[in-house]
Amino acid sequence: MSLSAIGEAVLMAREGRVLKAYRDTQGVWTIGAGVTSASGLIKVRAGLVLSPAECDALNKRAFAQYAGYVDKALHGTWVDQNVYDALVSFCYNVGPGAFGKSTCLARIKAGDLQGAKAGMLLFRKPALIIPRRQAEADQLVTPYATRLPERVRGSGPVRFGETRVARPAPSAAPPPPVARPAPAARPRAAHTAPAWVLAIGRFIDVLFGPRLPAH
Repeated sequence: MSLSAIGEAVLMAREGRVLKAYRDTQGVWTIGAGVTSASGLIKVRAGLVLSPAECDALNKRAFAQYAGYVDKALHGTWVDQNVYDALVSFCYNVGPGAFGKSTCLARIKAGDLQGAKAGMLLFRKPALIIPRRQAEADQLVTPYATRLPERVRGSGPVRFGETRVARPAPSAAPPPPVARPAPAARPRAAHTAPAWVLAIGRFIDVLFGPRLPAH
């Protein structure tokens, strides 16, 4: 599988977009979304500065690298997209070694999604990571059609740049019913008097009608 656009956006939000090299808590030079020289993707050194486009390209390569670790660990186990994206985010944060030995991964391979969620939540140190871990656990068990993932729990749906990720569009409403034309009015038949009434009328005309003068 590969990381989806939603998964990439939320992972980018969780990791950050740092354009200038800095030393992490272990003193290791780091840039972008936590990328170090150990990734083999870039040589990070003091004073290194990336453009936004260069940073995004580097992050994509780093995310793809960790997606590869997840694919290898799953070893053919099929998962939904939201599950896969959450696992990549989790692996990116704890490292492929810890991920490969985690209860979370073992439960996923056993088909126990709720057990995998509980296993993911075991990684709670330092305490500052807990809101992220909760958001990853929510992402793990919640299809995107139901609810979009958050950067940390309570932060709101992930955004693409300045645009909020839209929920899957609902199915189109059925077209309005076509109005049927009203049936044409039937022409009314002309009223015709009975034959006997017409005969009497002609008889009266003969008896009392005006007579022409004789020539």
